[in-house]
Amino acid sequence: MRLIGLAGWSGAGKTTLLVRLIPCLAGRGVGVSTIKHAHHAFDVDRPGKDSWEHRQAGARQVLVGSALRWALMTELRGAPEPDLRFLLSRLSPVDLVIVEGFKRDAHPKIEVHRGANGKPWRHPEDPAIAAIASDTRPIGTDLPWAHLDDVERIADLVLRYAVDSTEF
Repeated sequence: MRLIGLAGWSGAGKTTLLVRLIPCLAGRGVGVSTIKHAHHAFDVDRPGKDSWEHRQAGARQVLVGSALRWALMTELRGAPEPDLRFLLSRLSPVDLVIVEGFKRDAHPKIEVHRGANGKPWRHPEDPAIAAIASDTRPIGTDLPWAHLDDVERIADLVLRYAVDSTEF
């Protein structure tokens, strides 16, 4: 599986870009999966659902399946947070995995930057940044750049800089 990340400050448009990139890449015949790092306690389940009740009762894992999809929820119950390599090993084979978050890992990333946020650029401090997607052209760097609205060009960058997931 090939791998690339999207890295940027909150509010830069990573998720918005990712939701636009997936159909663009799929239209090119690229099978895409994603891994999203959640910074906060999150839950895909909710009170009142049987699966939620199972977890609350102490089940370590709950697998929910239907004719349309299945989901496996694992309670860490004090175990360390899984790293990106572990999470990658849980995915079925696919052409490309796009990672949102895990910005401190050494996999290649495209920096997503929005000038109106007033946040600093990440690429000067992160040697794993391979390209930039921004609403403003970066100054003082030779990194490839695409405008945030140019999804086709960003897809080109994604495919150009994605690496085999065993390489990082």
